[in-house]
Amino acid sequence: MPLTLTQHPCGLLVEAVTDFSLPQILDCGQCFTFSPIPASDCMDGILETWKGFASNHPLTISQMENGTLLFHNTTPEVFSSFWEHYFDLDTDYTHIKQLLSQDAILHDAIHYAPGIRILRQDGWEALCCFIISQNNNIKRIRGIVETLCNTWGEPLPGGRSSFPGPEVLASLTEEDLQPLRSGFRAKYILDAARKTASGEVDLDHVASLPTEEAAAELCRIRGVGIKVAHCALLYGFHRIECLPVDVWMKRVMSTMYPQGLPEELLPYAGIAQQYLFHYSRSHPELFEA
Repeated sequence: MPLTLTQHPCGLLVEAVTDFSLPQILDCGQCFTFSPIPASDCMDGILETWKGFASNHPLTISQMENGTLLFHNTTPEVFSSFWEHYFDLDTDYTHIKQLLSQDAILHDAIHYAPGIRILRQDGWEALCCFIISQNNNIKRIRGIVETLCNTWGEPLPGGRSSFPGPEVLASLTEEDLQPLRSGFRAKYILDAARKTASGEVDLDHVASLPTEEAAAELCRIRGVGIKVAHCALLYGFHRIECLPVDVWMKRVMSTMYPQGLPEELLPYAGIAQQYLFHYSRSHPELFEA
């Protein structure tokens, strides 16, 4: 069903959106530049409002009771040229969920959070954020990313700051990054920035490589192992066949899929992983002896 766009005094109403939940998408560990804020009073029926940015585009977005989305202060042109793609609204998640739900475990995970979608984030932003994510929790990652942006990013409308590009960070030192309180990750952030800014690791080239070659290229960056590489590829390059394995997913795979995901699900392994990750993180009792 095609989306319906209607201009509203507060922004742009986008109707006929299915398989979509703001908290499930923005609070499931794939993105760290959005946070919930009190619901806007510009119209009735708002359930959730989140504020953040992506690729230097600021956004306040609300979800309505009837599934309609309100993109505050957004024109149809900006929505169609950026946000529709960013939120992956042109992908048929109903079909994907039907395929994945043939597996009993995934059926339960999808039923728990049916509104998850994989965002199409900027490659550099995803790479840097998942370097920061190592041995970290979502709240602290958000804090580090916010400090990074406020310190070295450019001001954006609405009071936020942009994500600093690699060329901005490449000339800094570990001492410069001390305000982040990122610990051992500081040297990894700098190595990523320097290798990316110099072209030693060309993210445009990475985007054109087969998945495992792309992962190997990212692993040339200090501190980037296969898990971080697969996170960057899944969330920053939309390689939905990538299956990042962190502590939670190790538990899932060893307990529920000791033989690996069923072969027919592998083309959507990254999407399956997101349902399973969110489900398992919310149900630790699944792993109690």
